[in-house]
Amino acid sequence: MEIAPIYIVVIAFALDSLLGDPRWLPHLIVLFGKSISAGEIALNKGKNKFIKGMVLVVLLVLSAYSLTYFSLDGLRVVNPILSYIVAVILLFYCLANRTLVKEGYAVFRTLEKNGLEAGRERLSWIVGRDTSNLNGQQIRTATLETIAENLSDGVIAPLFYYFILGVPGAVAYKMINTLDSMIGYKSNRYKIFGRFAAKLDDVANFVPARITAFLMLVVTIKLGGLGFVFREGKKHSSPNSGYPEAALAYILDCQFGGPNYYEGKLVEKPYIGNNRRILTTKDLKTASYVNWASSILFILLYSVTFYFLHEYLH
Repeated sequence: MEIAPIYIVVIAFALDSLLGDPRWLPHLIVLFGKSISAGEIALNKGKNKFIKGMVLVVLLVLSAYSLTYFSLDGLRVVNPILSYIVAVILLFYCLANRTLVKEGYAVFRTLEKNGLEAGRERLSWIVGRDTSNLNGQQIRTATLETIAENLSDGVIAPLFYYFILGVPGAVAYKMINTLDSMIGYKSNRYKIFGRFAAKLDDVANFVPARITAFLMLVVTIKLGGLGFVFREGKKHSSPNSGYPEAALAYILDCQFGGPNYYEGKLVEKPYIGNNRRILTTKDLKTASYVNWASSILFILLYSVTFYFLHEYLH
């Protein structure tokens, strides 16, 4: 099974497409979250918070990589088939496309059927911004921005590190991403302690975010938007999130960005795009297609490349 890496990624993606993130299933990210929380409580106090935060990040990321690597390596000796099954399950845990798209539809549906307050509440499940005063357009905008941004974080980036470093690489990336989502904030509590986690996440996502934006334009046959993406994407406060957001803004011919409240504080963010048209469910359907098509194209490109390299080298 020398081309097992192809089977692993295809099966893992198929499982994510079918199952998403069922609540009844124990999840790897929950374990990551508990580890991060315990470390943060123990270390985020006193002096040298930055150093303590950096030590926590390094230990957890190295642990995620090494434990996965040695576990799969040991299983491969005992039972190769079992090692492939575990590899598929671990990679499945690293992907989140079905859940991402499902949550997007849930926000739009809740807003339409149950009104503004319910839509704000549902949106708060998937975004970090304050949703209490958002209008309908702002709720739809935030949903689509999140879908674009998390196509990179939740699908393309873990696949990218899987392609380079195997399952251990994908698992280590998810640890980096989870660390950033838990302690990478600029709040008083995490500003110093979580700074290294935030910077490491920026570095880890630098290439995947740009690949994501490119794939989004490819699957919609809109490569003419590359200039727009690189011009508008760099306006974002994040060095990475702006690129997939700009790609979707170009595809939908709409405007993203603008000021938002985080933890009660107004954060001024530049606009991405110029067309302030009203967003609709049709735009969500387009975003859903873009996510699925971009993910499948990336896996297909990897599979074809891996197969021909395998044939050439053997």
